[in-house]
Amino acid sequence: MTKPFHAIHSHGFVRVAACTPAVAVGDPGFNAGQILALAKEGHARGVDLMLFPELGLSAYAIDDLLLQDALLSRVEAEIEGLAAASGDLAPVLIVGAPVQHNGALYNCAVVIARGRILGVTPKSFLPNYREFYENRWFAPGAGVAGLTMQLAGQSVPFGTDLVFEASDLADFSFAAEICEDVWSPAPPSTQAALAGALILCNLSASNIVVGKADDRELLCASQSMRCQAAYLYSAAGPGESTTDLAWDGQATVHELGHRLASTDRFPTAAQMAVADVDVEGLRLERTRTPTFNNAAVAAGRPEKAFRRVRFEHQPTFDDIGLLRPIARFPFVPDDPARLDQDCYEAFNIQVQGLTQRVRATQSKHIVIGVSGGLDSTHALLVAAKAFDALGKPRSDILGFTMPGFATSEGTKANAWALMEALGVTGQEIDIKPAALRMLEDIGHPFAQGQPVYDVTFENVQAGLRTDYLFRLANWHKGIVLGTGDLSEIALGWNTYGVGDQMSHYNVNGSLAKSLIQHLIRWVVKTGQLEEAASETLLAILDTEISPELVPADAAGAIQSTQAKVGPYELQDFSLYYVTRFGLRPSKVAFLAWHAWRDASRGRWPPNFPEDARNAYDLAAIKKWLGVFLYRFFEISQFKRSAMPNGPKVISGGALSPRGDWRAPSDGTARVWLDELEANVP
Repeated sequence: MTKPFHAIHSHGFVRVAACTPAVAVGDPGFNAGQILALAKEGHARGVDLMLFPELGLSAYAIDDLLLQDALLSRVEAEIEGLAAASGDLAPVLIVGAPVQHNGALYNCAVVIARGRILGVTPKSFLPNYREFYENRWFAPGAGVAGLTMQLAGQSVPFGTDLVFEASDLADFSFAAEICEDVWSPAPPSTQAALAGALILCNLSASNIVVGKADDRELLCASQSMRCQAAYLYSAAGPGESTTDLAWDGQATVHELGHRLASTDRFPTAAQMAVADVDVEGLRLERTRTPTFNNAAVAAGRPEKAFRRVRFEHQPTFDDIGLLRPIARFPFVPDDPARLDQDCYEAFNIQVQGLTQRVRATQSKHIVIGVSGGLDSTHALLVAAKAFDALGKPRSDILGFTMPGFATSEGTKANAWALMEALGVTGQEIDIKPAALRMLEDIGHPFAQGQPVYDVTFENVQAGLRTDYLFRLANWHKGIVLGTGDLSEIALGWNTYGVGDQMSHYNVNGSLAKSLIQHLIRWVVKTGQLEEAASETLLAILDTEISPELVPADAAGAIQSTQAKVGPYELQDFSLYYVTRFGLRPSKVAFLAWHAWRDASRGRWPPNFPEDARNAYDLAAIKKWLGVFLYRFFEISQFKRSAMPNGPKVISGGALSPRGDWRAPSDGTARVWLDELEANVP
């Protein structure tokens, strides 16, 4: 591998810090010292980019002192000192300062790196209402573009048209705006993003009043989501003048609408919110979203108007860990309130989809195979709720348990208990005689008593079950409700055509296996259905995932799906990052290693069983990722190309060719497997 696997810079991450240093009113020397102290700490922590508050060198709330020549001269001297000191520091520094140019004073972001002042961006929009009075001191930066200024002995680019870009670290590009700019209807950072900046930085003072912190959070999150960018925000903190105002030092890092890091509010000492931003992922997100590029065209291609200031960053590619939350279960939030909301929405999306399909087909019945496993259980719960919404009796739901050569008494008993608890019409059809007849007709060795349990043996049973369901639907004027989930569809772990791949409507097709168990728990917890069903549902949750097509071995071990296709928790992780973001396999492995290497670290979803909290080393991650890539890219697409209808439920969770995923059925996994092998040790 050309770059070390364990280094964040090998995988498109940039470490950023939004800082709130202590400040002294009108004392640039003290303030520069505090900035430099944090810069040295950031250097030690491997930070690439550090953002400091608005007018941090002078302090913000100093009013007419901003027009004192002695203070402005000292500010410039301290900028020169910071530039000199930065020569031995890795982080790029963005500091706030009052800066003079051509007889005017501007409220500016000064960008410093490796001994250079890379550029100066003035504040576009000056607040002059309520407690703000900036037009008294500053000239607006709006319209300032294409200029050069002399600052601290250097000739530097000056204007709102600057995007800064590392020449030796891909996708490390950023731009700055100041406080009020993001509160405007058209923030300058929007144009900077359309010009290519992936990290947007806001130097703010922003006094605190009740409720304002929520407003800032909303603005930062929405701007990062709208611009498909990271958004860094740093508000003034301890030491600012409280003559008429107060300050809470709020600093945050957002990425695509999600907060990655934040500082404590109302601090008594300096703080940093540090996080690793996925700049490569941001670029990929823009690439796969035509709306972003269409907006750039509609805006006249801002990249033509912006100047790109290039600098040599000199990344070390050391292993400095990974500072960002990585969910083990990307389809399952670990926050209880968020999980509850997601389950509510997912369940009702499914119910709404099925309700409309029953209305549209004017079907009297739903026909469903009930195995006693997770997927058919959840589909049956959705069907029951849909019939309740339609005002139809649940007895019009026809559930069939169809035991084969390996069906256990436990799963069959659970299937019957569930159907009885829900009040659906249950029936049992033993498929063994029909399966044996088919095996005899095709000359399969099992029919002559030989223990041959190959794919034909399995699919004879799977196909017969589906064949029965379709004919039963014909007979009863109903539709077949599919039960197969997203994880199985991704891995091709279903029988094509006359098999569990096919149905008239599949409510589970956009649900990952790892989410379905939480949905069932949510149904129990929130009392969506009768209490009599709850005990059975909990028993089903404790059942080993198995297709139950092959008899147990001599030791009594049953057929295990996950032993064949890999742990669903790992495969769902890979599925999310490969299909939702298009990440390289080595990066997926890097993220999985950080998420799964230590079961004692990080958060687990609520009520996740202690004995099911697994950990995986890099070798296991690489092995099962290879299985996923082969099955997903090479041998399963033809099944997805003929998927039945079903509602999209979760982001990154639709593999229908009419939805999120289109691919050739005769593709190869070679490119992905080669990348995995070459770049994962």
